[in-house]
Amino acid sequence: QVQLVESGGGLVKAGGSLRLSCAASERTFTTFPVGWFRQAPGKEREFVAHIRGNTRITYYADSVKGRFTISRDNANNTVYLLMNGLNPEDTAVYYCAASRVWRPSFVSSTTYDYWGQGTQVTVSS
Repeated sequence: QVQLVESGGGLVKAGGSLRLSCAASERTFTTFPVGWFRQAPGKEREFVAHIRGNTRITYYADSVKGRFTISRDNANNTVYLLMNGLNPEDTAVYYCAASRVWRPSFVSSTTYDYWGQGTQVTVSS
């Protein structure tokens, strides 16, 4: 069972930046596709970004494209989400998720096999 642990959340002012980390317990994580999702109070969990395993091809939700960057450091078994230009609408609990194989339905939360516990991001105006 792969354990995922997110970190890096916090309180930031509008226009600021944060970098979230998703660290995994298993080395096989380096080949897993990984997604970031977020869930604001009273809202559905929504797709934010995705990175494939071997090719490292990335995908982004339109709402974060150009502001967020997903990347992975296989030496450290970690996937990052660098968030620039944050605004109050980005306030949410952010989750990382991994799947054993790549599936084209990666924007759906049901695609993933493993989830972290989430990290809170709060952006003040």
